[in-house]
Amino acid sequence: MEKAAFEGWLESVSTTFLALSDQQRNQSLDHLISLSGAAQLRHLSNRLEALLKRDFLRLLPLELAFYLLRWLDPQTLLTCCLVCKQWNKVINACTEVWQSVCRDLGWRIDESIQDATHWKGVYLKAKLRMKQLREEDAFETSSLIGHSARVYALYYRDGLLCTGSDDLSAKLWDVRTGQCVYGIQTHTCATVKFDEQKLVTGSFDNTIACWEWSTGAKIQQFRGHTGAVFSIDYNDELDTLVSGSADFTVKVWSLSSGTCVNTLTGHTEWVTKVHLQKSQVESMMHSPGDYILLSVDKYEIKVWPIGREINYLGIYQWDFASFDVIRVIKPQQDPSSLSLLSFGEVFALLFDNHHLYVMDLRTEVTVGRWPLPAYRKSKRGSSFLPGVTAWLNGLDGKNDAGLVFATSMPDHSIHLVLWRENG
Repeated sequence: MEKAAFEGWLESVSTTFLALSDQQRNQSLDHLISLSGAAQLRHLSNRLEALLKRDFLRLLPLELAFYLLRWLDPQTLLTCCLVCKQWNKVINACTEVWQSVCRDLGWRIDESIQDATHWKGVYLKAKLRMKQLREEDAFETSSLIGHSARVYALYYRDGLLCTGSDDLSAKLWDVRTGQCVYGIQTHTCATVKFDEQKLVTGSFDNTIACWEWSTGAKIQQFRGHTGAVFSIDYNDELDTLVSGSADFTVKVWSLSSGTCVNTLTGHTEWVTKVHLQKSQVESMMHSPGDYILLSVDKYEIKVWPIGREINYLGIYQWDFASFDVIRVIKPQQDPSSLSLLSFGEVFALLFDNHHLYVMDLRTEVTVGRWPLPAYRKSKRGSSFLPGVTAWLNGLDGKNDAGLVFATSMPDHSIHLVLWRENG
């Protein structure tokens, strides 16, 4: 058919085709397809792909593509990466998207790192770690064996665990290797704290002692309490040691001389915890940067000289400037059987007689747990402790390592729960 005749025929057919109903158009196309050969079908397929399978991600401006990607869940993002090289390239270039999904999983975000590929890798690692938490596969256990009587005192710092026992000894352990680094003869230890040079112990014999690691010698003794000493804290810069006792008092001592410089009264129960720290808030009694002393008994937390009673089951977050309770966290488990080990900005670590729990504080949902053996749970709270706690402010792929939890056992060993390596 000549070109002019063909163009006239095509115009006539087109006019007629446009006048047909949708059903008639479909029938016409079906008939034409049935008459077509391989060359025509191949041509039709190529034209349909261009018309129907438009790559909107390739056509959109990059900023708009990033905006749309933020609405996708992480699994869909990973699936989209498999569509084609172009999609994979665009998605892997969206730093904010991967930072956001990492943040949602409780990961700490370093805004100075703007490499999207880095954050995609972090997400995959974070996803695995959270899966391990859900499936009770994030931790592993080990035991420290060496004491011959009840272990009551535990203190952890920088990968080292100090244990004090009724066998009149204190030992320093490398948690990673399980090896005993130091062992010295002491009195019966109710509480311990150490640094590189010395060990300070509070005893059931109502005294406090300071020992030198290198020689095992007693270099200072503190006498004055009339009941067991359950908690101590000290600060070398202030030359101050504080102690809480079963005699309901808190004493402040000169660390270097062993002299009692003050006795604080007001508690009506055993003082089981004392803590020296710098205040971070302003109040009527102190300014930011001032040292304050916190002391705890069964019913009160005192920030000297103000105390307040806790009488509600739950986990309290306090505003120490106003002494108001600013949040009550209600766990999924029975709060009357739970003990709070530690909490941060993102996670809390809790336990009961059977399990260790990791709670996401943003949702108050338990995201992981770990079974515990039948351990000796002391009512005075000194036979168990948390390990590394930096991860409670958000995981970063490096701080989920080392000790998570330690407790003394009836057989005089120490049961350790440690992070399993995140493969």
